[in-house]
Amino acid sequence: MDESQTESVSGSDLPYEVKVARAAVIAKPMASKKLAKRLCKLIKKASKQKMQLRSGLKLVQSKIRKGETGLAVMAGSVSPIDIISHLPSVCEDKNIPYVWIPTGRDLGTAMGVKRSTLVVLIKPHADYQQLYDECWEEVKGLPPPPAIE
Repeated sequence: MDESQTESVSGSDLPYEVKVARAAVIAKPMASKKLAKRLCKLIKKASKQKMQLRSGLKLVQSKIRKGETGLAVMAGSVSPIDIISHLPSVCEDKNIPYVWIPTGRDLGTAMGVKRSTLVVLIKPHADYQQLYDECWEEVKGLPPPPAIE
């Protein structure tokens, strides 16, 4: 398989709407295309600052439980979804806003690595504070996930 075939199998060239349709059912609130683009830009800026971006489920979960705050961005393409399904409730308990984007590959690409990742925690920093505040407000304004009865 050459590189162009690998790209289409991985789904990186798919339209945003198709990626959203392939995401897990529990991935709510899902970021709009515009918000996802801004979050990726924020992740890219945060990855250039030392210790301002936490990535990976185990690290993010431990840092949240130890009291770190920030903005959590999760991948909706996780399979099986049980791996990450507990994290939204952990974020809600600690009053950390969270949002889902369609794929982990988008998160990894934004961080500047070739691998996908499940979740990132973005901490505020003076170099990108304005973009962080805009994303924070937009994520806080998203409708909460529907309650399970």
